[in-house]
Amino acid sequence: MDAYGEIDVRTSSRAQWPITSDLTGLRRRLARYADQVGLTGRRRDDLLLAAHEATINVLEHGGASGTVSVWQDEETLTVDVTDDAGRLTPGDAHRDRPSSRATRGFGLWLMGQICDEFTIRQVDGRSHVRLRMKLTRDTR
Repeated sequence: MDAYGEIDVRTSSRAQWPITSDLTGLRRRLARYADQVGLTGRRRDDLLLAAHEATINVLEHGGASGTVSVWQDEETLTVDVTDDAGRLTPGDAHRDRPSSRATRGFGLWLMGQICDEFTIRQVDGRSHVRLRMKLTRDTR
């Protein structure tokens, strides 16, 4: 890891950062990681948007304390966003699209629409949001 908390995936495949109000810095670190493992273009942007939504939820509803972890394997890039409040449940991952008149509530629905995998689980009183994108898209 360098001085800015960025990781070189040639030497380590996993990174973790605390969630703070510096969402720009977090987005920059995630973008660099995604670029290094070959997730680019719209798919990278979709993952960054989903991760942003998940971290905003931690700051606004999840006790304002948590972590973001990122890693890849041969097939996928995974981002886990964990909060300390534990208010999200697995059922929250299957929300319907909010009404067109709604001013809030689109984040969880959006994550499910743009990621290849979106799950929520609870462990030890914490909520864990998993966002996963395939590194190679099936074109069938």
